[in-house]
Amino acid sequence: MTNLPKIIPVFPLSNFIIFPKTSVPLNIFEPRYVEMINDSMRSNKLIGMIQPKNQKDNLEMAPELHDVGCLGKITSFKETDDKRYLIELRGLIRFEVLTEIHNEKKYRECEVQYNNYENDLSDQKEDLKFSDLELIFKDLRTLFEKKGFIINWKALEQQSLDETINALAMASPFSLEEKQILLETKSLHQRKIKISEILTTYSYDNFENTTIQ
Repeated sequence: MTNLPKIIPVFPLSNFIIFPKTSVPLNIFEPRYVEMINDSMRSNKLIGMIQPKNQKDNLEMAPELHDVGCLGKITSFKETDDKRYLIELRGLIRFEVLTEIHNEKKYRECEVQYNNYENDLSDQKEDLKFSDLELIFKDLRTLFEKKGFIINWKALEQQSLDETINALAMASPFSLEEKQILLETKSLHQRKIKISEILTTYSYDNFENTTIQ
């Protein structure tokens, strides 16, 4: 915990979350985030992914950020001919924003703490079995297909259970607010329960059954 930076660059990306021990590819093209990646590659290769809150009143202002995000490390980096960066980011630990730092940079920085999510750095596995999740996965699969999402389910089933749940939470067609709820849940077991609760809020019509009137 002592080696984690207290001030981090943050990448606000709507309807996108990353979990610890899960990797995602990112296509970086905006000049401010190209600068952020350049600075990060020169230092510790760490950036914070965080969701902005919905802000419809004043679109010119920088959007307010949610309180919880996830610190990620750049594990793969490639520059394209048109000056974009293709990176892979691996989630390390979730953080809570204490305050935003006012700087002269093009991108935003925040002072953060990790106290409530120390277990993210642990290799300890939670006592969950794949059979515990079969119904959830069935409903999720139906929802994904209904929404036109394509998932390699066989590849997911070969991953560890925590990687599978987190990958599905990240890729799900849930709302920004629903994904934020999943990010903030402390344990894998709680996340499983929240996914189940969110699924029940979708009408039976999503599952090609009787529509709720």
